[in-house]
Amino acid sequence: MTPVELLRNRQKNRQLLALALPMILSNITVPLLGLVDTAVVGHLSNAYYLGGVAVGSTIITLILWMLGFLRMATTGLVAQSFGAGDTQAQYKLLLQAGSLALILGLSAIVLQLPILNGALMLTDATAEVERYCREYFQIRIWSTPFALLNLVLLGWLLGRQQPKAAMWQLIVANTVNIALDLLFVLGLDWGVKGAALASVFADISGFLVALMMVYKQVQKTGGFDLFKLSKTLSLTSYHQLLSLNADIFIRSLCLQIAFAFMTFQGAGLGDNTVAANAVLLNLLLLISYALDGIAYYAEAEVGRAYGQRNKALMRDSVTLAWLWSGISAILFTLLFAFGGGAIINLLTSIEAVRLVAEQYLFWIIILPLLSFGSYLFDGVYIGAAMGKVMRNSMIISTFGVFFPIWYLLQDMGNHALWAAMSAFMLARSMTLTLHYRYRLRNKGF
Repeated sequence: MTPVELLRNRQKNRQLLALALPMILSNITVPLLGLVDTAVVGHLSNAYYLGGVAVGSTIITLILWMLGFLRMATTGLVAQSFGAGDTQAQYKLLLQAGSLALILGLSAIVLQLPILNGALMLTDATAEVERYCREYFQIRIWSTPFALLNLVLLGWLLGRQQPKAAMWQLIVANTVNIALDLLFVLGLDWGVKGAALASVFADISGFLVALMMVYKQVQKTGGFDLFKLSKTLSLTSYHQLLSLNADIFIRSLCLQIAFAFMTFQGAGLGDNTVAANAVLLNLLLLISYALDGIAYYAEAEVGRAYGQRNKALMRDSVTLAWLWSGISAILFTLLFAFGGGAIINLLTSIEAVRLVAEQYLFWIIILPLLSFGSYLFDGVYIGAAMGKVMRNSMIISTFGVFFPIWYLLQDMGNHALWAAMSAFMLARSMTLTLHYRYRLRNKGF
């Protein structure tokens, strides 16, 4: 179908909305979690509270996003098995990914001090920011096993095209976090510790909800025999999952290096700057999680198309998702252009932080247009289980674009960081788009 025909096709658009809208709504609650953390802590008396939470949560996010392959690989492989009608393969992937998540989560707890000390060595944060970073991190790290299991359960549900189940998992978890943030930080005056504890309870709540949703799916489908499935598990049986995970891990590592560099380098520019960047990065997360909702549609449909060997379905799904992603990007640009200052004012009452954030708001205004292709085609290549393409794109964008741009412009201070981030997101969009067009033209994808 042509792009115009796809936009006019009610059935196709209803299907996209049925898969994407629940994830867009639930994903918006994820940055709202961070936005509430930022807003609550941002209204405390000093900028170093917000700076400490920003650096501490960045380290936690670095761990979780580096291990985000647990969600992505699970979604892609389960979607292909779902398209092929192979229920036992879906159950096997659930068990494999779940056991891997548990091992990695417990390892993060055991290694928490080396991880924290190593991360803090990379930043020039002030003593106050470092103190509250440690306070936040050493509480939040205990929820890592639950957070990683949540990624697996969420990925499994999405692969089976159950976005509403995934939606409730995310909404419940983030609602708990928001409510406990307000209670612990503002109501009980627990400060940074309260923000960390709220996130721990939220991860546990999310795990319990997701587990219940997966159990309902298993009961509905039937044929789940844990003893029989466990017999099929061996090191060689993990090969496909681990191979795809390795590529996505490298991709996620490069992504987190860029975002961590933003926070750590910003910390060296002063407490007000790192706090302002924390506010603006939450707006970037708002963009990413909303556009990821459409990318989830691409993941599920491309995976299903691969399982069915249906090239026409794959092409139409990618084109329709691209059109909706572009429309969403334009709407975000308009939102930040006309309401960005008001949003900043909602997130912090510290006048110095507000003034610094407004100086760099321009970068947030243009980022949706530069970056929407990167979110979409990440979804396409996850559904196609082509982790190497995502890996190579991210390596080029990080080390061939982000760091060179920052190095050349570093005399511009914080503007250099935002210019590098903008170029980085554009490079991701361009490399993935060009590869997709090349494959489509020469190999039919």
